[in-house]
Amino acid sequence: MRWDARKASEHKRINDGMNHPHRRVKGSSSPRAGPAGHRQNLLIAALPSADGCRLLAGCEPVEMQFGSILCKQYGRIRHVYFPTGGFISLLTQLGNRPGLEVGLVGAEGAVGITLALGMPIAPVRAVVQGTGSALRIEAARFSTELAKSPALRTAMFRYISVFMSQLAVTATCVRFHTVEARLARWLLMTRDQAGSDRFYLTQEFMAYMLGVRRVGVTRAARELSSRRLVSYIRGSIHILDVRGLENAACSCYASTKEAYTRFMRPPRRGAHPTSTRQPNQGCALLDN
Repeated sequence: MRWDARKASEHKRINDGMNHPHRRVKGSSSPRAGPAGHRQNLLIAALPSADGCRLLAGCEPVEMQFGSILCKQYGRIRHVYFPTGGFISLLTQLGNRPGLEVGLVGAEGAVGITLALGMPIAPVRAVVQGTGSALRIEAARFSTELAKSPALRTAMFRYISVFMSQLAVTATCVRFHTVEARLARWLLMTRDQAGSDRFYLTQEFMAYMLGVRRVGVTRAARELSSRRLVSYIRGSIHILDVRGLENAACSCYASTKEAYTRFMRPPRRGAHPTSTRQPNQGCALLDN
């Protein structure tokens, strides 16, 4: 694909829109998806009670707004985020070329995970793509808790393995799979995180996330619509046939889900859901 000044200007405008929490990509007056339901964060839920309570005591609940930058690529990590409702895209970018989504983080994971490796610099940019809630802890406090909790270190190392697997899958997907199959996979991933078959996003925004030209997304979306897998009207997407969309998606969708199961232990039976905890008051309220 030839890269000219017009394309560079177009993608710079999209990047600028995502670098300011109160701006939107042109034509997207609504977020990529509505607020996801309030859930527990599975990383925290899997910790032993004492470790989980100590970690939560250092957290504060926050509301993540669509388009907000949680950390910049190669920027210093100041907080670790554990989503409990919204979800976050992890993006990589080279110069003025279009960005590419290399990971999606929801209630199963965290943002800022390289702190667990002693690296305070973010390798990717983290942008809120689904408005919702999260638990946030300062980087210094998180590092302190890591030093105290072998269980927390194990959980983070396992989740880092999941992230590395996502990177490998994304590289393979971009190289070998069609835009249509990649779009189907991406819509399914968004559905999983949003907890809804309906969400809003423009073709321009989809092209940005997939790292392709808009015309490619237009053709792929038209094909999925013609097969009655999705309905797409002026940015409003409704998934009509989940099973059919799974068949249309590349194998990377299943591979990504399998990687999480392979690398992560299931949440400890009887663990308290984080959605009912008050992190600034420890876990005392759970016993009332």
